[in-house]
Amino acid sequence: MAITVYPPRDFALDGQRCRVHVYDVVTGTDRVVFETDAVLLEAPNWAPEGLLLNGAGKLWLLDADAAGADIAEVPFTGIPPINNDHVLVPGTADILLSANDGQIYRAPRTGGEGTRITDPDDPFMHFLHGVSPDAAWIAYTALSIDDGEVTSADLRTARIDGSEDAPLTTGQVADGSEWSPGGSWIYLNTEQFSDAAGHAQIARMRRDRSGLEQLTFDDRVNWFPHPSPTGRDAVYLSFPPGTQGHPADLEVELRLVRGGRWRHPETVATVFGGQGTINVNSWTSDGSRFAYVDYPVGS
Repeated sequence: MAITVYPPRDFALDGQRCRVHVYDVVTGTDRVVFETDAVLLEAPNWAPEGLLLNGAGKLWLLDADAAGADIAEVPFTGIPPINNDHVLVPGTADILLSANDGQIYRAPRTGGEGTRITDPDDPFMHFLHGVSPDAAWIAYTALSIDDGEVTSADLRTARIDGSEDAPLTTGQVADGSEWSPGGSWIYLNTEQFSDAAGHAQIARMRRDRSGLEQLTFDDRVNWFPHPSPTGRDAVYLSFPPGTQGHPADLEVELRLVRGGRWRHPETVATVFGGQGTINVNSWTSDGSRFAYVDYPVGS
């Protein structure tokens, strides 16, 4: 079973930096809106205030539409250092954040006191990926660990206060669970359709565990499906064949699915990245743009 936990990280290679991009699906233009070698930023969410990204265990805000803007820390209390699994709560001013203690917290997205919503007595670590459109449910990856080794990675759902926790998948390696805009489907990446360890494909299923449907069919390793808020398009991260998990520092592709045509995705960017590039949903509310991060070395 090829399962890896990726710890918080810094730049691994000499001369490496991170660049925050905004891709416009209408015009096909890709714009670098921020670049730094001071902090490794990951996983943008698009909020009304701008882009929210994690880095160095903190959350940062970037005004992606302001020329020359810098990042500003979003100050939280009561939350351990966070990782790159954070999702906005629809219709509210809150954000949910996965922390390095394996728990999920809720807090105002502009900063403030955090509240843990998951049970620390659960026998697994919680890695958030999706919140239902009605803000009533969460979907997350549950990692079970035995003697320091990860033994399973399944998806679970729970009410947003942590109650009614239940499995969505059992006995398969899965991740990246995210609701469709209408709430009918949960998109995910899963190894269910392959005998090769680490070979994930994109799929979707209903919350009652029915209707599992494979959506991508190739020899690449496909992760993190993100439907746009309009339901019109989706974007996902595609790793080279033979990749196990979703590591950093590889040449990866961002693939755009227009109008539900999953068998005919467009490769809209090929970048040096992977882990941190687009772990969570980063679409604008009108579905016209999405953000991502790459980590080039040298010029």
